[in-house]
Amino acid sequence: MKKLSLLLALLFTGCTGIPDQVQPVAHFNVQNYLGKWYEIARLDHSFERGLTHVSAEYTLRKDGGLRVVNRGYSAKENRWKEAVGKAYFVKEPDRGYLKVSFFGPFYGSYVIFDLDQESYQYSLVCGPDKSYLWILSRTPVMDKELKKRLVAKAAALGFDTSKLIDVAHD
Repeated sequence: MKKLSLLLALLFTGCTGIPDQVQPVAHFNVQNYLGKWYEIARLDHSFERGLTHVSAEYTLRKDGGLRVVNRGYSAKENRWKEAVGKAYFVKEPDRGYLKVSFFGPFYGSYVIFDLDQESYQYSLVCGPDKSYLWILSRTPVMDKELKKRLVAKAAALGFDTSKLIDVAHD
């Protein structure tokens, strides 16, 4: 029973860590982060494979967390797919470090490690390890130089940016 408890504890906490060398942004303002974000590029994962026009919308929940609605279009299935989840701050609410769940009690890290803190127009986000990476923008198109800078930052931190997928929004 002790081994099972330890294994479950590792499973539940292991997915909410922060990758080596990654630091969540400080002075984070959740009110400014609310609303719709467009996925500009991502590292591929089965839960988003083949999706275009991907967006995420964040709203406040009554319990102090965030409601997360991820949406994308599957051309293969000729339909929109949507996942609704919840997010909570892991530590202080002024750090860009949250845990997100789309599957009951299972949470994964949502670490904002670069952000336009003046007007909240772009965000660089990762998960619990370096196989998860998203470049987000308030608009479906991002300035090429800005995207290049964000990709370079992620690469310098050890993300395999050669595998980034550009997300179509046309």
